[in-house]
Amino acid sequence: MKCFKVLTAVAWLAVSTCLFAEDIQYVKTRRIDHVDDYHGTKVPDPYRWLEDDVRKSKDVAEWVAAQNKTTFGYLKGLPGRDRMHKRLSQLWNYEKYGLPFKRGDDYFYFKNNGLQNQSVLYMLDALDAEPQVFVDPNTWSKDGTVALSSTLFSDDGRYMAYSIAEAGSDWRTWKIKNVATREDLDEELEWIKFNTPSWTKDGRGFFYGRYPEPKEGAEFQSLNLNQKVYYHRLGTSQSEDVLVYHRPDHPEWGYNATVTEDGKFVIITVWKGTDDNYRILYKDLNEPYGMPVELIDHFNDEYSIVGNDGSTLFFITNKNAPRRRLIGIDIRKPDEEHWREIIPQSENTLRSIDLVGNMFVASYLKDAKTQVKMFTPSGKFVREVEFPGIGSARGFGGRRADTETFYSFSSFSTPSSIYRYDLLTGKSELFRQANVKFSPDDFEVKQVFIAIKDGTRIPMFIAHRKGIKLDGNNPTLLYGYGGFNIPLTPRFSISRLAWMEMGGVFAMPNLRGGGEYGAKWHKAGTKLQKQNVFDDFIAAAEWLIANKYTQSSRLAIQGGSNGGLLVGACMTQRPELYGACLPAVGVMDMLRFQKFTAGRFWVDDYGSSDNPDEFKALLAYSPYHNLKPGTKYPPTMVTTADTDDRVVPGHSFKFAAALQHAHAGKAPVLIRIESRAGHGAGKPTSKIIEEVTDAWSFLAKNLKMNVDEN
Repeated sequence: MKCFKVLTAVAWLAVSTCLFAEDIQYVKTRRIDHVDDYHGTKVPDPYRWLEDDVRKSKDVAEWVAAQNKTTFGYLKGLPGRDRMHKRLSQLWNYEKYGLPFKRGDDYFYFKNNGLQNQSVLYMLDALDAEPQVFVDPNTWSKDGTVALSSTLFSDDGRYMAYSIAEAGSDWRTWKIKNVATREDLDEELEWIKFNTPSWTKDGRGFFYGRYPEPKEGAEFQSLNLNQKVYYHRLGTSQSEDVLVYHRPDHPEWGYNATVTEDGKFVIITVWKGTDDNYRILYKDLNEPYGMPVELIDHFNDEYSIVGNDGSTLFFITNKNAPRRRLIGIDIRKPDEEHWREIIPQSENTLRSIDLVGNMFVASYLKDAKTQVKMFTPSGKFVREVEFPGIGSARGFGGRRADTETFYSFSSFSTPSSIYRYDLLTGKSELFRQANVKFSPDDFEVKQVFIAIKDGTRIPMFIAHRKGIKLDGNNPTLLYGYGGFNIPLTPRFSISRLAWMEMGGVFAMPNLRGGGEYGAKWHKAGTKLQKQNVFDDFIAAAEWLIANKYTQSSRLAIQGGSNGGLLVGACMTQRPELYGACLPAVGVMDMLRFQKFTAGRFWVDDYGSSDNPDEFKALLAYSPYHNLKPGTKYPPTMVTTADTDDRVVPGHSFKFAAALQHAHAGKAPVLIRIESRAGHGAGKPTSKIIEEVTDAWSFLAKNLKMNVDEN
């Protein structure tokens, strides 16, 4: 193949000489002499200009176009790509159901017929009735990039508030629909993100939080500050909303407002980052002119509202319980000496509690697998829910007077099934089951435990076709996250199924920094201890090699967001250990992440370059700053999207430019930049299939997989 030239109108874009057999020619990105001083340490930032918003900067837009031309030129020529796209489309083409819920006299659930870009909200007047389309977001845009993000029904089921997300942005526009007429009311609420409204009991309005309108052109990059709590009354414009709570002296604080099921109180949860440490206020809704009263006046611990019984508020807390417990606080006697423990901390990690059917439904993680137990309002154990295997369950929502609830269950080799659960008898009844065109019996899943050098035991799930040989020759995909107290649990994924059908092994370790084992496990992978996360992931890779699952040349690593950081850090620390790398929407510049959109929230996990000690730790692993010129890096495809306003795409732009500059090997190091897409939520099915096709085709080529035989 002859070298081809990337055409561009700007002088600073050029192409290098042919570097390897596929004759990829990289964009030679302009470097500038920008240096920052951090506590006396000079740190160059030669690609600072790539932080500019791609929608506003002609230079960045032309760089993106040139990079995509190179990347998609490479991807479209990969062997087996068309066949892979066809198989992924076949696998994806099955009915997918969301969890049913009841509001008023009607049931609702989401369903995707198979390859619809967005799931459709259906309505039915009985579980065995014929469902009717209630909202179809596929009619909102031709390319499927406008999504129905959230729905929230009034208590009587007369109205539905719903949010719209466009092109993957975190910004949400909220509208209100009359359920009976299916017509929207005139009002529209804007500049809302990281917030879900909460209806008052009378259905006349709701509480919600919103940010000030950003300056024109800054909505996708400016910091999110000065959120306020408002009350919106139906039939009025947003400009008439009543300000309920705001702390202008603390612009970094954010708020969630939750109305208790009995309608007596609105609970205002105050947060300032990603840690589950909250201040709590409550407002008595029977006193319209009463001010919010402070109940918890510090950010030392978690207090997640579950519900109430009269004047007693129920909270999940980690105070004196790193794996969490449930307590009751009577607002008439709020001092800690009067707090009542209802469900004590157990040996497993408590993740959530719902107050349904006059029982506390508590969901735990037992070595990263779901366990659900039920307790009386006084905390007496009733029963444990029996699941059809080892996997992940979610759901169990509803109201206190309900006699039924719904949950879903899936595992790596078991597609999601929806169950109706009778709260009186404890019996589960299958409601809907996914019909995926594959045989679960062809695959096996196991969990192993890895001993890390400091004595920590790391669980890891491994899934693959039955009968593989442990000869060190299996193409293996190692996926990780390790942050923000978020657990990784065994769940079904079409993309991973396709990978295993190709003959690949899928491995997923539960790293420190995640939420699998409580607060201590999480904190062991944060700030000055963040290197533990990378060490855990590297140890998992070495275990797979030592136990003959694979070898370095056939081992790929993958992660998104914080997981993109994980991949970026591990490939810069141990480039020889991997055969391919897929960092997606990653946080790659650890010195400047806090200066954009939601980045300031992540200081809880990462620390900040403003702190001298944390700066040193961040600089030591920041992927962008630790690429070394003259190094042979593994085949790498960075992925991001132009409307990602969670982890702004400048992170990936700068990392990819620096990687291409530093790389001394012949392996491809590319960046794939999606248009009209964000951090992942709301992405249409067609774009997801294209993205997975490109990722697996890239791995098949660079791990030397014979895709024609699978």
